[in-house]
Amino acid sequence: MNNSIDRRKFLFQASATGVAVLAAQLIPMGMVSAADLPAVDPAGPQATALGYVTDASTTDTAKFARYKAGQTCANCQLYQGTADASMGPCLLFAGQAVAAGGWCNSWVQKPG
Repeated sequence: MNNSIDRRKFLFQASATGVAVLAAQLIPMGMVSAADLPAVDPAGPQATALGYVTDASTTDTAKFARYKAGQTCANCQLYQGTADASMGPCLLFAGQAVAAGGWCNSWVQKPG
């Protein structure tokens, strides 16, 4: 395994998460509306690295074995959208919205 690639991915994801946390704090304060956010491009480099898809049922389970049926962005701890929204902000994609029915390899069960 090539450690430099793993380190690079880690550093990229860590910095993106930091920026996303700051950006996500602006949304509840009413400074940014979730409807104003552009949708994440599934072909973008970060989305590709995380295996993001707009429809969780299309997840490549051979490549992303962590995926289990029923996992979606809407029930992920990183998703910041409202329960009834079709799109919403995600802590991993600063300034962008993900599909509520989407999925990525960073999915974490929402508590409760």
